[in-house]
Amino acid sequence: MSLVVQKFGGSSVATAERIMAAARRAIRAKQAGHQVIVVVSARGDTTDELIALAREITDQPPSREMDMLLATGEQVSIALMAMAIQSLGHPAISFTGAQIGIVTDSFHTKARIKNISTQRLRQALEEGNIVIVAGFQGVDENYNITTLGRGGSDTTAVALAAVMKHDPESPFTSVDCEIYTDVDGVYTTDPRIVPEARKIPAISYDEMLELASVGAGVMHSRSIEFAKKFHVPLQVRSSFSDVEGTWIVPENEWMRRYPVCGAAIVRDEARVSIIGVPDRPGISHRIFSAIADKNIVVDMIVQSVGSDGKADIGFTVLNNELQATLALLRPLAADLGARVTHEENVSKVSVVGAGMRSHTGVAECMFTALANENVNIKMITTSEIKISVLVDKADGVRALRAVHQAFRLHEPRPNGAEAHRKEEGTVLMPTAEPLSEERLERMANLNAMEDIVVSDVELDTSQGRITVFRAPDRPGICSRIFRGIADAGIVVDMIVQNLTEDGRGQLSFSVPHADLSRALEVTRQTMREIDPESYVTADADIARVHVSGVGMRTHTGVAKRMFGALAQRGINISMISTSEIRVGVVVALQHGPEALAALKEAFAVE
Repeated sequence: MSLVVQKFGGSSVATAERIMAAARRAIRAKQAGHQVIVVVSARGDTTDELIALAREITDQPPSREMDMLLATGEQVSIALMAMAIQSLGHPAISFTGAQIGIVTDSFHTKARIKNISTQRLRQALEEGNIVIVAGFQGVDENYNITTLGRGGSDTTAVALAAVMKHDPESPFTSVDCEIYTDVDGVYTTDPRIVPEARKIPAISYDEMLELASVGAGVMHSRSIEFAKKFHVPLQVRSSFSDVEGTWIVPENEWMRRYPVCGAAIVRDEARVSIIGVPDRPGISHRIFSAIADKNIVVDMIVQSVGSDGKADIGFTVLNNELQATLALLRPLAADLGARVTHEENVSKVSVVGAGMRSHTGVAECMFTALANENVNIKMITTSEIKISVLVDKADGVRALRAVHQAFRLHEPRPNGAEAHRKEEGTVLMPTAEPLSEERLERMANLNAMEDIVVSDVELDTSQGRITVFRAPDRPGICSRIFRGIADAGIVVDMIVQNLTEDGRGQLSFSVPHADLSRALEVTRQTMREIDPESYVTADADIARVHVSGVGMRTHTGVAKRMFGALAQRGINISMISTSEIRVGVVVALQHGPEALAALKEAFAVE
């Protein structure tokens, strides 16, 4: 027996005509032989209107009452959708999140799903109904209504698909999840900014996670986390046409043939720097523990190599959380003998691609594209499949267009979807999954649906670090450095850049030990030509430790747990780099094995 979960966003149910169109789509799926669950968002601008209404009453509405208010938007949509389906002659029934047993924690306006009961859903489906469920909402253990925050309806839809696929009581051998929106798929970048952007036929979970974290607004990170964690294939498609959309699926070989699959921009970020913190164990833990306790989500984290017993830590947060972050950090920084600076008018531009793991010259290509546009880079952080840079907000759109053109993203991947079907058989379509050990583990995780799942903790002692101190803060520096490195055939992995207050910056990157001497020579020669005041060092005695998994960034406590485990062992962190699927730190080589053991224990990884 097969099940289709269809999610319709606010624009897809904004008018009576569109509600009827969505209803007919759900009926067609039922007539094709599927059981159908429909998840809907609040209509059109309803949520924004409710928020504005609350602001007319008070500047600081209580979060619990905001959840009570905002949950009404989806309640209107589910009732209208059920009426529409019934008017077309088919049975339907609507449920709020509380009615079907979506149980969350108690973080109002940012709640996380703990578990979902399937009993009432299964009963309604067995009775022949198309089941309509309110997205974006649930109920905590004290029966308070909660909302899931940004992208909450997507999260609801994928969570329902996951629980119906893996619940032991579920009768379904095949579960599909379709996300209907006002675009016909995932594009290489926002086509409203770059008109030549093209639709991607298929993309991996990890690529989509990284793109979602850097501004690809089609889906939110949490819903992709669910899909990856519970192995739910997704299709993002248009509410207004029957054209096939973009499949979000496990990674396979053909995706790695291309270094970059997409680019994105986040325009509403703010940069926070803590200057002159003591370069000793436990400092990063104190800072990010305090931030996590306030449920503030940190994006880019960059810690530069310390000198003279001091280090600088930089990170970004959303603009709307900047004031809360500054109020928290200023007394803490004063206690540490440090100071806090911030910058609001910044944007993050990123490129993402599974092929970065094996292609050289990706960083050089990106930095050259930015240099050619005279765009200055304020921060850099990388993962295996993503490079992100922070630039002035005024330069953001120009930077995005430049990197999109540099990686030729306007050109289609030849035979992308066809290669995917050929190599993976029917993986693009939902299929029955055998009762493997991996699936049994997913079934066990249904009782803690949005908990962090750390899949791996790795120790890498094969690389050394190059650090450029006091690099001038102007466009083109990174381009020249990495052009020389690429010309020498040297593969670069971790890249971290942070600016200081005196118009200078620090840049560090890792290369294989065998290439460390050549990388040092090339970088020194480049910097002598650029600015004699700069100087370059090499360090072969480093160890890199990475924690990878689902929920790395959207769970505010990951950095707290990671840095805390190292602090307890007295291990100092000399560099930090983050992404959606991985958090990496650099420690002294002698502490590598102990750091690995500490993090495996902290995240219960064998």
